[in-house]
Amino acid sequence: MEDEADYPESRTSIYTTLAAGSQFRHEIEVKRSRFITVLARTADEDAARSVLAGLRKEFHDARHHCFAFVLGPDRDVQRSNDDGEPSGTAGIPMLEALLKRETAPGVADLSDVAAVVVRYFGGILLGAGGLVRAYSESVAGSLELATLVRRRRLRICSVRVGHAGAGRLENDLRAAGFVMAETRYEAQTTVLRLALPDNPEELARAADRVAAMSAGSAALLPGETEWIDVPIS
Repeated sequence: MEDEADYPESRTSIYTTLAAGSQFRHEIEVKRSRFITVLARTADEDAARSVLAGLRKEFHDARHHCFAFVLGPDRDVQRSNDDGEPSGTAGIPMLEALLKRETAPGVADLSDVAAVVVRYFGGILLGAGGLVRAYSESVAGSLELATLVRRRRLRICSVRVGHAGAGRLENDLRAAGFVMAETRYEAQTTVLRLALPDNPEELARAADRVAAMSAGSAALLPGETEWIDVPIS
């Protein structure tokens, strides 16, 4: 399980982000100006600014390197910059494209994403309205093509059981739809580990199921939380 960022006090336990891996790039042309959008998954502000610094070096001959990023499960870190474009025509439209991107009907929860738009001026002025549309559409269009995942905070719980009954209980838990983490083997017992939604109701239901499946011989012991990626079906 991947623990890319630690947000122990976030109000939400699920949000959407880019799939882990390399940067996602997409380019459009508007009246001979090139707009190269680069999207990157970033765990913190330092990582987001590192992406920008790297692209400034890579596209050192471009006139503008505008950026926007939103970070954290609660999206409480939001930054943008016009990098020489008229005020409000680049960074803010880019940020709004990130914030307004629907990841499910009526849901806009995209976070931990940095967007940089590199512009090569084509010699034709676009005007304020044209710039707003170009930068907004560059990011929005790129997000439509990018692979997204759900980021969920799960509570890792343990069930300690004798070796003889461990295999059967694990199979029963999997059949019931529980997400299993790695199993640990100790001298006298096997420790089954489950990844459960981090809320009291789910944990209570899981504890009841474990007790019933084990005829009262095993108990669910809540542990630490981890953030993991879940594919969007």
